[in-house]
Amino acid sequence: MRSDPVFALIDCNAFYASCERVFRPDLTKTPIVVLSNNDGCVIARSYDAKPYVKMGEPYFQAKDKLRRHGIMAFSSNYALYGDMSERVMTLIESMVPDTEVYSIDECFADLSGIQENLTQFGRTLRSRIFQCTGIPVGVGIAGTKTLAKLANHTAKRLQAQRGGVVDITDPFKRDWVLRNTEVKEVWGVGRRMTAHLEAMGIHTAMDLAKADAWTLRQKFSVVVEKTARELAGTPCLELDEAEPPKQEICCSRMFGKRLTELAPIKQAVATYVGRAAEKLRAQGSVCKRMRVSIRTGMFNPDEAHHAQGALVELPYPTCDTLLLTRLATDAVERVFRPGFRYSNAEVSLMDLRQTGEFSEDFFALKQSATCGRLMQVMDVINERWGDDASCQCAGDTRLGNEEGDDEPTLYDTDRSAVDGQMLSLPAGWIAELTDQPALIVDPDGRAAVLAGLAMVAHRRKAIDDDQLCDMLEFAEAARLWALFDHDGFTTR
Repeated sequence: MRSDPVFALIDCNAFYASCERVFRPDLTKTPIVVLSNNDGCVIARSYDAKPYVKMGEPYFQAKDKLRRHGIMAFSSNYALYGDMSERVMTLIESMVPDTEVYSIDECFADLSGIQENLTQFGRTLRSRIFQCTGIPVGVGIAGTKTLAKLANHTAKRLQAQRGGVVDITDPFKRDWVLRNTEVKEVWGVGRRMTAHLEAMGIHTAMDLAKADAWTLRQKFSVVVEKTARELAGTPCLELDEAEPPKQEICCSRMFGKRLTELAPIKQAVATYVGRAAEKLRAQGSVCKRMRVSIRTGMFNPDEAHHAQGALVELPYPTCDTLLLTRLATDAVERVFRPGFRYSNAEVSLMDLRQTGEFSEDFFALKQSATCGRLMQVMDVINERWGDDASCQCAGDTRLGNEEGDDEPTLYDTDRSAVDGQMLSLPAGWIAELTDQPALIVDPDGRAAVLAGLAMVAHRRKAIDDDQLCDMLEFAEAARLWALFDHDGFTTR
């Protein structure tokens, strides 16, 4: 039995592009790039697209180049990428003793107790992931996490020769990789650090492994010292436990087209607040402060520039989406200035703490028990029907792009999530229908229709928090299957 620790890094190859190819197998040999929010810039490239397109290159500048080289461009679909990532990580967890999910497309694994040939095990792992998900991965195996990262880099570099798996637990193989890897490729060594190390005569990973660790600590930091020791084969990093709660949650997006009116900006901010609040509740936290800011494009010399934010002190620590949305939209009204073309909004939840970690003042306001129950129901609906299903029903907040409002086809492995994304009712239609005593709608809306009407009624103060909570629970629990017929239904 192996007594020395052994780590593996499993990294998905060109992850976003690979996810798109899973649903478009006809593009297996076609170069692909994936674009950021609102098709701003290139954020992922398949290997055959890398010689032609730089990472982060603005899409409007690369359009002609992409067309000339036959490169397909896809709008980002984070719901799909998150789901595919979860499937890959679940498979890895089922095959190894312990894991640490490092990012959406990377995972460290502890292979210390595995008795079979490690290279063969890496190939089995790689084959199983590709067979079950269609995602190609590279596997690097070594005695430390930093060396495993380096082995994975070598596996990608020598893909044709090594089949995507490199094991450098053998000292001879480890030294070969260290000698043939530039120091800038070492995990944790950035551009500035590379310049400092090269000034000291450290040009390769081997040079860094042989450098005096205490000198590196005194000149730089303990992090660089640990990196050098790990390259030399001394484990300094273990698999991390569960990620600690975030101290700040931010949701920021470009609008896709310049906005000059207050109403659509408030809609966008409300959507961002909903997403941030959902993340807040997911880690069991509440917040006491919120910052809301909007700005114009800052790089066009022909446009007037304006950027302003407002810090909102909340009446009590809360995770209530309704309260946060009301205060955030009020803040937008205060910072909005007519005559500017706004391009971006940002919502930051600050002063986060876990529920129960703050001292309550007996006479101070506090979040009601009903609110927690209400938010839990909203999260269940959004999880079942797709992100923001219970919010989108109150109005379409999608802002399209500069060239038109046509949206690209987005693939998703969960059909119900796609249904949830499509359940958007125009605000004007809802306003017209909710003024009538009876409502007749198509049954395809299912639970999300009733949820949306409940939100509208609550916003108009026709029902209170308890009634809203009851309606949302009814919409989710009953699923409305028994209430629908083929001709629609009526609710009063």
